Amino acid sequence: MKSKKFYLLAILILLCGGLYYLKKQADLEPKRQKITLVGSTALQPLAQEVALDFQKKAPQAEMIVQGGGSGTGLSQVQAKTVEIGNADIFAENKEGIDAKNLVDHKVAVVGLAPVVSRDLGVTGLSFQQLQDIYTGKITNWQEVGGPNLAITVINRAQGSGSRKTFEEAVLQGKKAVNAQEQDSNGTVQKIVANTPGAISYLAFGYINQDLQALKIDGVAAKAANVTTNAWKIWSYEHMYTNGPAKGLTKEFLDYILSDRVQGKVLKDAGYISPLDMKVVKDAQGHVKTK
Repeated sequence: MKSKKFYLLAILILLCGGLYYLKKQADLEPKRQKITLVGSTALQPLAQEVALDFQKKAPQAEMIVQGGGSGTGLSQVQAKTVEIGNADIFAENKEGIDAKNLVDHKVAVVGLAPVVSRDLGVTGLSFQQLQDIYTGKITNWQEVGGPNLAITVINRAQGSGSRKTFEEAVLQGKKAVNAQEQDSNGTVQKIVANTPGAISYLAFGYINQDLQALKIDGVAAKAANVTTNAWKIWSYEHMYTNGPAKGLTKEFLDYILSDRVQGKVLKDAGYISPLDMKVVKDAQGHVKTK
């Protein structure tokens, strides 16, 4: 009888020990933490690439990257529904955003270029011609040395940071012509490549072999010209947090600002490091030499 009780007690001790061990193992496993980034589609490819890389280094991080435009990113980070709001405009320039509560992390610089189909045969415009196209004064490619073909203007949606950057640099307060609007670089890329006579503008990283980036007054759309402001259509890519970043969110931001990402990953993806800029731009659009 005693041996039976001893046997049952031994089993009970083993079971309790096993349960305790499993609990300790569960406690030792890193808890998953969701980090959501929403906003600028110009920044989205880089954000996705770096988020995947960071997740390998920090498996407890569950990274979610979505587009939606700069306005969406700013409004959602302000509402604290996401950890990071991606924007290619300053928070101060977005109506309805209280910038003083947001912390700005400038992680990249993006150049924007007017683009047409490579088949069009037009490789450059003057600044005035580009402005006249986007204000509706020039409506046929024949007027700027191209074929006798109507110009189809593709603009970006209201609230797009890319649109604000382009219009500030090119339209300079003039009203844009009524045109089809699209809300992402990827969609614009496809439409311009497949629509004879179409013109729009894209972040450098989205310009592929089917598209021609137009020179402006003979200046080419390339990173070296952005760094000196010789190419004037550019913006910072901001990652905003609501208050100072903490925990894994801070670790992710530190990683995207690390030498490895800024020195290689970012440039390979078609972006420019803020560290390479020879000029700085403020929220009012004023540019000065560093």
